[in-house]
Amino acid sequence: MNPTTLKLFHGIGRYGVLLALLALILVGWLRYENFLGAFNVLSVLRYNSMFALVALGMCFVIITGGIDLSVGSTAALGSVVAALLSPYGVLPGLLGGLAAGLAVGACNALIITRLNILPFITTLATMLAASGCALLLAENQSVSVSYESGFTELGQGDFLGFPVPAWIALVAYLVGSLVLNLTSFGRTVLAIGGNEDAARLMGLPATRVKALVYLASGGLAGLAGVILAAQFGAGQPIEGVGWELFAIAAVVVGGTLLTGGVGSVGSTLAGVLLLGLIFNILNFENGLGWISLSAYWQSVIRGAFLLLVVAIQARLSMRAEEAAS
Repeated sequence: MNPTTLKLFHGIGRYGVLLALLALILVGWLRYENFLGAFNVLSVLRYNSMFALVALGMCFVIITGGIDLSVGSTAALGSVVAALLSPYGVLPGLLGGLAAGLAVGACNALIITRLNILPFITTLATMLAASGCALLLAENQSVSVSYESGFTELGQGDFLGFPVPAWIALVAYLVGSLVLNLTSFGRTVLAIGGNEDAARLMGLPATRVKALVYLASGGLAGLAGVILAAQFGAGQPIEGVGWELFAIAAVVVGGTLLTGGVGSVGSTLAGVLLLGLIFNILNFENGLGWISLSAYWQSVIRGAFLLLVVAIQARLSMRAEEAAS
């Protein structure tokens, strides 16, 4: 893809999603009472922190030109492991869920980089495996966490008036942004997505970096699972269905190309908040009685929104190529 197209998508992704987010906030503020109240704002941030972590890992994966379909099942597995270990304290629960995510990420990394199996096939297989492991460990039921150990503070607690999960997500995004924009690792991630063969010819450690990207994606999904268990008081083996779609939608809405080579961590976070606020506004509309949509409609809207954004991306790509030729 030529530089003109890359610059076009970078600009659209960075500023388009921010403008859409600001417009949505303005509409919500003008239309709904207490939309910008502390309770609603902090609730949105607390709940969407899980999706933000999954989307961050997905952002790096998609920038390399790959995909990770296992993040939802990995989060579910992480939540079950964290719940099982929560009676032993905050740290064992946290490390256990994180380790479960890293284990799935390591499997993805090894299979993709060593066996050269396509990421779609690999992560589809690990998605099924992680889901099965979660159900086996939980014996096909929710696993209650220990409230006495303080584990639930990871999901329900506040620090300096800000939800703990939101702090975790914020730190993760700050680190992710620094890594992508200011390190050789980040430049290699972008180079792999642009042209992996060319990156190898330049002497860049493409295989190692790609493996670390999938490892990080698994770890972040496991961490999201820890927050899931702590926030809702139970490890949930059947949770996480559709999380990969939410993550992909947030990343693509933020301007990251599904073909790789272009992406922004900050715009991915804006994409997460945009999708989160859309469903928050739907809940407000339900409260006003203008519409009545069940939770199942969220998946329909999410899928339609993703299809719309990808279609717009494809159209803009064609126009940019025509203009450059």
